[in-house]
Amino acid sequence: MSVIPFARPGEPVREMRQPLLSVVVPTYKRPHLLARCLVPLLDQHWLETDDYEIVVVDDGHDDATAALVASFMRPDAPRIHYLRPSHGKGPAVARNTGWRAAEAPIVAFTDDDTVPAHDWLAAGRMALLDNPDWCAAAGQVTVPRGHGRPTDNALMTIGLESAAFVTANAFVRRDALLQVDGFDERFTRAWHEDSDLQFRLEALVGPVGRACEAVVAHPVREEPWGASLRRQRNVVFDALLYKKHPQRYRSSIRPTPPWDYYAIVALSGGAALAAVAGAPRLTLAALGGAGVLIGRFAWRRLARTSREREHVVEMVCTSALIPFASVYWRIRGALRWRTAFL
Repeated sequence: MSVIPFARPGEPVREMRQPLLSVVVPTYKRPHLLARCLVPLLDQHWLETDDYEIVVVDDGHDDATAALVASFMRPDAPRIHYLRPSHGKGPAVARNTGWRAAEAPIVAFTDDDTVPAHDWLAAGRMALLDNPDWCAAAGQVTVPRGHGRPTDNALMTIGLESAAFVTANAFVRRDALLQVDGFDERFTRAWHEDSDLQFRLEALVGPVGRACEAVVAHPVREEPWGASLRRQRNVVFDALLYKKHPQRYRSSIRPTPPWDYYAIVALSGGAALAAVAGAPRLTLAALGGAGVLIGRFAWRRLARTSREREHVVEMVCTSALIPFASVYWRIRGALRWRTAFL
């Protein structure tokens, strides 16, 4: 990893005792969001400035991000380290870079697009101190609501509130991270690398508890049209998680394969074959079956989300395409990781 020091010319380097907590914040070319996150991180209640350090890991190797972090350095503030991974990419690599450079016995993880509460670190630390058998604890994520029904993208973000363990808000003992060798860097996208860590911690180290008083807010980010379709690429890492933890995957992530997706793809393929074979009735029957399943899928997505015209159009269009994209990436994942994943 590369380290950029932040003692300005002529300033003495501060001598500090070992911190009680280290906060790891991976970031990728989003300095405006990182700034919003750092403001409350530098103003944590119930802790002295020497009690914790902040480790910002810039996965984008971005000069604007480096300049932003430098602008937050103050002699009377908690110490900030700015790191750039020396190899690889993705949140797992960035978080490994961060916690391995951390000095504290407890490592707190959050993301650059969160807004931690001012007592976040103190509450997470107390949860682990009160439960010495826990190797880690999941904090509480809250998602600010807008007016009216949420969009599909907002609903996905809201799902973080009920997630079992997410690195947007997690506290892990450093010796536990050493024992499991941190995050699996094969998870190169922000998808299931946290579930994999949780499963390995529970299997190899000890219980992962809940620190409900340790709160971070996760505002909904604006996403471009069709974001739900592009997210199907993440399914490649469902296959990796399934290969590593097949029973936990079925009990905690997805109990059954998406048979409706496979049915839509099969019926659509059957309709094409029937058309080539000159069987119009069979073609129409297969297309009708696929259409009914796509319609049901779109309706399920709209049942709890916005009925604004643009959103409805997006949901209908992406619902027709998601099954094909998902099956494609599921097959890619099964082949890539050599696992019987459906």
